[in-house]
Amino acid sequence: MEEFAALLDTLVYTTSRNRKLALIADYLRETPDPDRGWALAALTGELDFPAVKSSTIRNLMKDRVDPVLWTLSRDFVGDTAETASLLWPEPERREGNVPSVSQVVEMLGALNRNTAPKELPALLDRLDANGRFALIKLATGGMRIGISARLAKTAFAQAFDVSVDEVEEYWHALQAPYPELFAWGADGGDPPDVSNRPRFRPFMLAHPLEDTEVDVADYAAEWKWDGIRIQLVRVGGESRLYSRSGDDISATFPELLDVLPMDAVVDGELLVRGAQQGGPENEKTQGGAASFNALQQRLGRKTVSKKMLAEAPAFVRLYDVLIVEGEDLREQAWTTRRAALEALMPRLPDTHFDLSSLVDARDFEHLAEIREGARDDAIEGLMLKRRDSPYIAGRKVGLWYKWKRDPLLIDAVLMYAQRGSGKRSSFYSDYTFGCWDGDPDTGAELLPVGKAYSGFTDAELKKLDRLVRQTTLNRFGPVREVERTLVFEVAFDSVHTSKRHKSGLAMRFPRIHRIRWDKPVHEADRIESLRALIRD
Repeated sequence: MEEFAALLDTLVYTTSRNRKLALIADYLRETPDPDRGWALAALTGELDFPAVKSSTIRNLMKDRVDPVLWTLSRDFVGDTAETASLLWPEPERREGNVPSVSQVVEMLGALNRNTAPKELPALLDRLDANGRFALIKLATGGMRIGISARLAKTAFAQAFDVSVDEVEEYWHALQAPYPELFAWGADGGDPPDVSNRPRFRPFMLAHPLEDTEVDVADYAAEWKWDGIRIQLVRVGGESRLYSRSGDDISATFPELLDVLPMDAVVDGELLVRGAQQGGPENEKTQGGAASFNALQQRLGRKTVSKKMLAEAPAFVRLYDVLIVEGEDLREQAWTTRRAALEALMPRLPDTHFDLSSLVDARDFEHLAEIREGARDDAIEGLMLKRRDSPYIAGRKVGLWYKWKRDPLLIDAVLMYAQRGSGKRSSFYSDYTFGCWDGDPDTGAELLPVGKAYSGFTDAELKKLDRLVRQTTLNRFGPVREVERTLVFEVAFDSVHTSKRHKSGLAMRFPRIHRIRWDKPVHEADRIESLRALIRD
């Protein structure tokens, strides 16, 4: 556990991606099984200990530290694990040796909601501050130290000089602490036998088009649908649904697990049914998909009610086919895979599948006109796919491009600010903004319409943080209400009705487009302007 704690402590203060890769790779090479496997699972978010939540830690701390001191310290530090590890009372004498990562995993796995508050303190007493930090991070599953699952897998590949794409293909069919994976990667053994398991294949991804202009004769265009990219896999009668990051989301969408009638791997967009949607005038788009706001009601749920299944049934708009009935098509050209997918469609139930239609354009300028006219809530823009491109994991320049529609823009007034987390825990970096509910010159109030924490530079963050501190009106825990003095130009993809917000509106992907230091707040937009953009 000491080595794992030292790794986490170093990673927290390391900003270089290459340095992070080297640190994790060194740890994996030097640490024996099964500790390194459990550590890798922790870094990639694969461990789950239901008995230990952040609330468990908070309750333990409030029994040992003045509650006001705990609240103020947690607010200032911005991280529960870091605050608790530093404030935990040091025992007069440490009982027992420092446990290994494997022993900690075993102990945490044996806890339940009743025993956790009684047994966790003894475990924390056996560790120093760094060890307590590592233990709490591992137990609660909230690493938040700048390590993505992809980076950890890349570090494994770098540690043992193997392909990261192979690592990812094997990964999702194996269980922590991954003895087969280390036997192959570290010890030179045979690759793990995952042939009869429904496993994830890395997605082919696209580069932003930016200033590139392509020849529409060489590229096929299709709509970029605003759902979540998924992969549906069936092997030996067993099906799994994977998100873009490789997470198994099968339990959230059970209606899709018995609808693929053959062994296959298909790639598409997960959407929920909605009213027929129109597209650009004189151009054909596809109907049947509700906005992302409707899909969002189902995301992340461990159980799905019959009512939700009936009101927001999921379906897959198919983009590609990777494998069908044992034939791997990934090395074939896009045109070959598209033909195979079209031939597959009659065998699939139209209640759960449809085919993403192609967009015909005379030339690139015509395609740009079509894209600009696409304001269907279920459309993000266009995808351009080179017709001769194989299906290659990751982003390969020149093969696939994403051409998102330009964002919508409004001017909104900064109302509230909240501390960030991790590296931003010392700054007020999360901003809530609002629009006028009427004419501000006649006493109209500001209503919150969104929240954003991206789109500004580090220098702008420091300036914003200073403004928040100097113009604070009220404090509500970690949130500060500020004077209405600053306007943000906010970019967003769409806006929808919402019963959860006083304004009745919810924005999709809001981000700070520009800070309008020069603009008077009474010139910010009104709720009615934002409401006019709703296309629900």
